[in-house]
Amino acid sequence: MTSSPAGATKPASLYIPTRARIADVTDLTPHEKLFRIELSGGADLGHRPGQFVQVSIPGQTEAPISVASSPTRSGFFELGVRRAGRLTGALHELRAGDEIGIRGPFGRPFDLGAMAGKDLLLVSGGCGLAPMRSLVQYVEDRPGDFGQVTLLYGAKSPEAILFREEVRRWEASARFACHVTVDARGGECWEGNVGLVTSLIAPLQIDAERTVAVIVGPPVMYRFAIGELTKKGIKPESIALSLERTMRCGVGKCGHCAIEHLYCCTDGPVFWLPEVADIPGAL
Repeated sequence: MTSSPAGATKPASLYIPTRARIADVTDLTPHEKLFRIELSGGADLGHRPGQFVQVSIPGQTEAPISVASSPTRSGFFELGVRRAGRLTGALHELRAGDEIGIRGPFGRPFDLGAMAGKDLLLVSGGCGLAPMRSLVQYVEDRPGDFGQVTLLYGAKSPEAILFREEVRRWEASARFACHVTVDARGGECWEGNVGLVTSLIAPLQIDAERTVAVIVGPPVMYRFAIGELTKKGIKPESIALSLERTMRCGVGKCGHCAIEHLYCCTDGPVFWLPEVADIPGAL
């Protein structure tokens, strides 16, 4: 989403929260929950994979949260939320039937047109699987639009793996090549890969010329993931990444998410690598 031309009228949803109802709450880990949200009147959010919304609770502040479900699944949308601050802590106390406010959707989504017909290599770490899930579900629901799909996911421990049932289904699916790793085995009996998610890239057999790579995860993994993707021959212009800074207003007014001349909330959060590679502090 880009700024509107001078004099253009922006929709009220950019500034005034829309009433929404929590339809369901699912525990993902001890620290993360999945909220299924229904807008008033059954309206669709109208988002695209990679976008986010501003969530508010009466008497509380608001916070930006990435949409974790695909627009191909209508009548609701989902938010994966880690308890990390005042708003998210209050959100974790809510139950099905409670109401919240929603502004948005905001931000620049994944460029689905540029990905059409291409093989996709999706690299996600930690909570980055929540916004990546919106793209994965879209690819699931539009199988004829894309080539081979490889999903790499890394978590700190087995206990920290998000969307466990879906991850198991993706691993078993003929549609995806899905590989999961953990930094440490933790307290569970884990027989899978151990190591950083970037360690899963080198063994892959890919066609670099027809592959688009997408990275969503903690900032520390970006440079290492980009380095491994570059070794595989994937060009910078075929590497997309989601940069989430301390966004606050969602409409490019407050400046909290600025990276030099770019605003994550309007110019991003999804960028192609050449757009940010030379900007200090972007990666």
